[in-house]
Amino acid sequence: QVQLVESGGGSVQAGGSLRLSCATSAYTYSSNCMGWFRQAPGKEREGVAGIYTRVGSTYYADSVKGRFTISQDNAKKTVYLQMNSLKPEDTAMYYCAASAGYCSDYVLHVNGYKYWGQGTQVTVSS
Repeated sequence: QVQLVESGGGSVQAGGSLRLSCATSAYTYSSNCMGWFRQAPGKEREGVAGIYTRVGSTYYADSVKGRFTISQDNAKKTVYLQMNSLKPEDTAMYYCAASAGYCSDYVLHVNGYKYWGQGTQVTVSS
């Protein structure tokens, strides 16, 4: 059964940090791509960070480069998103996603992913 379970969201002041975790089932961890997306009210879901799990290469949206870091722990079958220097505009529901096989060039696009977690809320106050 495909499962993605996010945790680690919460409320923080601007400049603070949070670390999101995405626990995956054995099946989904074999996906070639894992990603973090976010969606604010009234906005489209956008890719924040992605990782090609076989080689470990990472990709980031311009808005989070230098502040967010995606990583994976193979033993724990978990993907993380370390978020530093948080800004109010980072406020959104954050989703973990896994591809069905290779995501090609869609590592930061919703079209590259088949499986989604339930989301975890991140709220950054000024």
